[in-house]
Order: sequence, then C-alpha cells, then structure tokens
Amino acid sequence: MPGRRLTAAERAQIEVLFGAGRSFPQIAEAIGRDRSTVWREVRRNHSYRRSDAGGGGARYPGRATTACPGGLGGLYRWTYSHVAAQRKADERARRHRPGKLIGNSGNKGRAWCQGRLWPVVRDLLVRRWSPQQIAAHLRAAYPDQPEMRVSHETIYQAIYYQARGRMRAELARQLQLRPGEGSVLRSGRAARRPPSRLARAESAARSRRPWIQGLHISARPAQAADRAVPGHWEGDLVIGARGSSAIITLVERTTRFVMLGALPHSRVSEQVTGVLTTLMRRLPAELAATLTWDQESEMAQHADFTLATGCRVYFCDPHAPWQRGSNENTNGLLRQYFPRSSTDFRNYTQHDLDEVARQLNGRPRQTLNWKTPAQALNEYLVATTA
Repeated sequence: MPGRRLTAAERAQIEVLFGAGRSFPQIAEAIGRDRSTVWREVRRNHSYRRSDAGGGGARYPGRATTACPGGLGGLYRWTYSHVAAQRKADERARRHRPGKLIGNSGNKGRAWCQGRLWPVVRDLLVRRWSPQQIAAHLRAAYPDQPEMRVSHETIYQAIYYQARGRMRAELARQLQLRPGEGSVLRSGRAARRPPSRLARAESAARSRRPWIQGLHISARPAQAADRAVPGHWEGDLVIGARGSSAIITLVERTTRFVMLGALPHSRVSEQVTGVLTTLMRRLPAELAATLTWDQESEMAQHADFTLATGCRVYFCDPHAPWQRGSNENTNGLLRQYFPRSSTDFRNYTQHDLDEVARQLNGRPRQTLNWKTPAQALNEYLVATTA
C-alpha cells in the first residue's frame, strides 16, 4: 500500500507519463495512486513557466496553446518537473511553528521558545531527574494542560540541540553544570559504551574466599528474589578518583530506597561493617532481612554485622553485576553527583551523603509506577502499622 505522501520516484514517473500524453486517471493507474492524488500533485507543484522548473520538466503534448487553442486546458497547460515538484513539497512540509522546547530556523537565533514549559523542565533537570521521569511527572501534574506536557524524546532532543556550538554555554548556565560536566544526561556520553566482557574462566582461577562459604546468592530466600516484600538490600562501594576514597551504597530491592554511608578513614572490612551497622539501625527490624554484596574483602567480617543487626549477608557470583541490578543502577545515578575522575569522597560528610540520598529517594521511578522510593517505603510502613 502506498504511503500517504508521494515519493521522488513517483513524481519522476508522473513527469514521464505526463510528457507522454497520459491523462491523470491513466497516470494514477500506472503508479498505483488515486486519480485525485495525481490531480492535486500537478495542481500544487506544477511549474507556471518552464523556467520555474529550472529548464527541465515535461509538457503535455495536447495542451492548449495560442497556436492550438482547441487543445486541453486546465492543469494540462502547465509544465511538470519532478525536481521542482519535490522541492516545493519539501518546503511546504517544513515545520514552521516552533517546538515546545526547541525552536527552528525561523526563531531568529532564540535559544528556547518563550513559555512556561521549559522553566519547569529545566528545574527538574537541575534536580537530576531523567527525561522519562520528567515526562511522566508532567503528565500527572498537568492532566488538563496539554501545552505543559512533553515526551521524554522531545526533552532529549532539546538537550542535544542546545549542546551544539555556541548554545552549549547557555545550556550549562541554565542547568547549573559544574566545570567539567559536559552533559546533564546521566551517562555523559553521546553514544553507549559497550560493557566489558570477562571470561568466566577467570572467576574459577580466583582464590577462594572463606567468608563466602554457604552464603552464595542461590541460598538467598525466595522472597528476596521476587521483590514481593521490602527488607532485602543490595550493597556495594562506589570508589572515588584514583581509588583513594569510597562510600557505601545500599538499595532496597522492592522500593529502590537508597542509603549512603561515609567511609572517611578507609574501606577495610572493620570500617565497612561498622558503617553498615549504623545505617541498618536506622530501619525497623523487619526492613533488615538480607543484604546482597559482591565477593570483595570489605565484607570479610560480615558475621559481626549480622550479629549486630540480624541482617544476613549473601554473595554474588564473580563478574555478575546484574545479580545486584538495582544497586548497579543506583551507582550509575550517583556518578551524576560524584564524577569518577574528580571525586574525593573524603571531602563529603555523612550529612552531605544523606542529602544526596534524599534527592534520589525523591525521584519518581518507572518501575514503581512513577512513585518515588520514599513514597513506596512510606506506604509499606503505614500498611504494616495500620
């Protein structure tokens, strides 16, 4: 079935058949279009004079002329050039109205369209919300104002559009980007970087770790795997620049609630388990059921942590970050706040980390049906105390 618009190839066929003396119904049958489609095409895109077609184009052999007034009149009088017709169609198809967030060539150099939508989007980008989170929030916040809603793809395109040439500095100013931050997007890259692929044979050659015995992730309770009940956590360390500092990240699997812990002195097991114990004691006992970690040595003294909190620790397979998928995703979000190349976590206090965690827990999440982690956790606590 033909598309809605005529193609350049179809216009070239029309020119040839028109010059061969075919009528509009005959041309339409030959190219598989309705006769009215061909008639409207010639009416809109014909060349009034042959010069309008750039010296090319076809004339109808039986057209009416001064020398032959009895010939066919109407649209048969004109020249039709598929090149000129395509140019006219392209010009008409251009989007002359400005977009909701970005303008076009008719904006006389204005960076952004005037209106209320961009300031709202900009403020949420400053708060590190993703375009998809912003689009969902706008749909919920402005159900009766279509002018205040926009798709996440439009927000991405606006960011990419502004990040070119002289507009880059204005975008950085409006979004409050720090020096060295090239993008408001969490990846900071224009294209995806392929993940590293390590051979599983390497994991078999690794030295055995006695603290893992009997606590493999396969032994973790089934309710932790299905995310049905809150209280099951994933944890890891996020390392600063040159490997000289680190912080603890904890993510609850069901609600995606985040807690961060400062490690100002070192990341030896005693320090890590001590901070983990302090973080877990912020929670009700029923929300400290299990913790899933990787096999690194910072959890060698996990027995002390379990004894102090009642939270059992389980360990992932080597090189299997997807087994702590929520935590890995959160660590990626944290790089918006703590760039890998320039962050020294020794400069951040526990209060600073709690503020970052509060911002993350205030972002709506698609996996939570656009609730925030704080809302999801609060709903569970209210339900259990009612």
